[in-house]
Amino acid sequence: MYIPNAFEITDPCKVGEVISANSFATLISKDGDSLFASHLPFLYKPKQGAKGKLISHMARANRHWQLFHEKEEALVIFNGPHAYISPTWYAAEVAVPTWNYVTIHVYGTPKIMETDAELSAVLDETVKKHEARLPNPWTPNLPDELNAKLHQAIVGFEIEITRIEAKFKLGQNRSKEDQEKMFQTLQNSGDADSIRLAEFMVED
Repeated sequence: MYIPNAFEITDPCKVGEVISANSFATLISKDGDSLFASHLPFLYKPKQGAKGKLISHMARANRHWQLFHEKEEALVIFNGPHAYISPTWYAAEVAVPTWNYVTIHVYGTPKIMETDAELSAVLDETVKKHEARLPNPWTPNLPDELNAKLHQAIVGFEIEITRIEAKFKLGQNRSKEDQEKMFQTLQNSGDADSIRLAEFMVED
């Protein structure tokens, strides 16, 4: 990924926060001379392995898992907030439109989980993470027979991370005056994506 120095992020805490908050990501693998993509929920385990791990699952009917090879890297893309930026929002008289955004590319080698216990663990943790935000969280309590059938229809996998590229393009290359005017406009835009980007700029 092209990352100018002003937009490169190496802080593992910031990287982890973005991945956890935007955990529905795009997995891309080689498929012969082409590429194959799947959109999946991921769990991030920064303390597992040398550089961390990603854990996920997919439908067995999705042939993507059959593309996993021992020494073949895959790419997972996590997208954070983003928004169009008009040059009219800057204090500077001469400017051009652009798009500001937050994205993280994670590379690694996928490995299929071998045991039902591993699959159960990733399914349980995924459910708990997302149900925790709901007023009436759902608790898995399925009949054993149905649970077994569901497990047979799912493939769990983990990705041993080899490298991470993080890009926060937030106008850091603009003057402080330009950044402030852009922030105020995003914040007061009434557009959900623009407001989310403004909130991220404050948090960052």
